[in-house]
Amino acid sequence: MSITPVRELHDLSLSNETKTIKYNLVQVKGTWTRKKQKAQRQTKNERVSSAEIHECSRERGTTWTVVSPIVFTYQVMQIQKLLDPSNDALLTGHIRDPRQLELFRCNPRPIKRFVVMDETVFKLYGCQVTDYFDSRGVLYRILPLATTEENKSMEKVMTILGEVHKFGIDRRTEPIIAIGGGVCLDIVGLAASLYRRRTPYIRVPTTLLSYIDASVGAKAGVNFANCKNKLGTYIPPVAALLDRSFIQTLPRRHISNGLAEMLKMALMKHRGLFELLEQHGQYLLDSKFQSNGVDLSPVAAVTTKAAIESMLEELAPNLWEDSLDRLVDFGHLISPELEMKVLPVLLHGEAVNIDMAFMVYVARERGLLSEGEKLRIVRCMLALELPVWHGDCTLALVQRALADRLKHSGGLVRMPLPTGLGCAEIFNNTDNGTLCQAYEKWCNELGPEPSLSILISSGHV
Repeated sequence: MSITPVRELHDLSLSNETKTIKYNLVQVKGTWTRKKQKAQRQTKNERVSSAEIHECSRERGTTWTVVSPIVFTYQVMQIQKLLDPSNDALLTGHIRDPRQLELFRCNPRPIKRFVVMDETVFKLYGCQVTDYFDSRGVLYRILPLATTEENKSMEKVMTILGEVHKFGIDRRTEPIIAIGGGVCLDIVGLAASLYRRRTPYIRVPTTLLSYIDASVGAKAGVNFANCKNKLGTYIPPVAALLDRSFIQTLPRRHISNGLAEMLKMALMKHRGLFELLEQHGQYLLDSKFQSNGVDLSPVAAVTTKAAIESMLEELAPNLWEDSLDRLVDFGHLISPELEMKVLPVLLHGEAVNIDMAFMVYVARERGLLSEGEKLRIVRCMLALELPVWHGDCTLALVQRALADRLKHSGGLVRMPLPTGLGCAEIFNNTDNGTLCQAYEKWCNELGPEPSLSILISSGHV
């Protein structure tokens, strides 16, 4: 069976040698049958699918083209006191249909939940999670796992699948719950997408980076062949439950790590968010995004909301990456190779920021940014305590990473670059000379012996 574009089908139907018939699919008493579109008259006992079958007959045989729209609906929910036993969100937050919710509450069967927790998160919150489930009479199994970039592998996925199989869950009504950072959410998401071909799962991010990035999209995956996220799927969670209170137990470096992804969205499409980070970045680092009643407390809520909304705007229309032109790839052209090369020296957001810092110099070299805009961006990065240069990010690594992207992105480099503060475009025509000049200036100004003017003005020397 081949997949033929609709326009081609139309052209074929005009040919004297072919005949194309379009059918809708109608279900009556559990059986699906085809009905010609023009002849279709729906009765009250019929269910009409959004899928179609196009049949094209030729002398050499028949071709059937299946047009089957696939729709995923999932919720990203900001929630307070998620682990409070009086809060239903962890058990019912993924149920959107009021009738299904009523059926769930009336079901006499005990609730079952399989939970995977990052082992560090388990040490901090494991007792609260067990108290929550015990108080609600839930049959549960909690699997603490060491989930780091170094062991983000299919072996971890298989460990989870083995434990899920032993515990036993309903493939439609008992979602797997992942509680942890981005690596944990990625591994569990891949395991859930493989178990019985697709088992629902819920993401509960506990780091800033996963709160605004890993939890809100559809991708899940693991590293393979020393390449970042080489194996994976596009299956979103049924819900992502975001409780900012988890962030308060993060080390300061991990707060900064998450701020890199927030800054990415600010530079690409949200000038207001950039200005908030520029003005209040230190406060967000110091307060760990917690609201404590002071005048600036709304900043944490405003910045996280803006980052998530801008991320969803870019992800939702392109959930399966049918288009490879993605602004959210800013900071992700060079960073995967750099991150894997120096693992575990750099956190993900740190590698992303080094990539972004270099690309800011590329944008300046191309005349897309003014010198003042470039300096503002670099100063903001430094104020957020993010690295802006690394010795292992050599020109050879940059060229190799971009060549690899060219190979896997349809023959185009698809380079997102800022064209101002909070706006960007995707470029395919950055020549090697521009890259080399940008790299030289980047190293001279931010490298091992940086130009003092930038660092003095930002207070970092």
